[in-house]
Amino acid sequence: MLELLKDIWGFMQTRKKFWLAPIILILLLFGFLIIFSQGSAIAPFIYTIF
Repeated sequence: MLELLKDIWGFMQTRKKFWLAPIILILLLFGFLIIFSQGSAIAPFIYTIF
């Protein structure tokens, strides 16, 4: 996992595509939100967003 992050950072650094960082961060946050909210009381509210 750490190697993947290093590769992504290296790609963004060499290609000057730093605008990808916020997009990747938001996608990761949504992913963690969906994974950790399954089976909890928050789940019905999360599913209405999507």
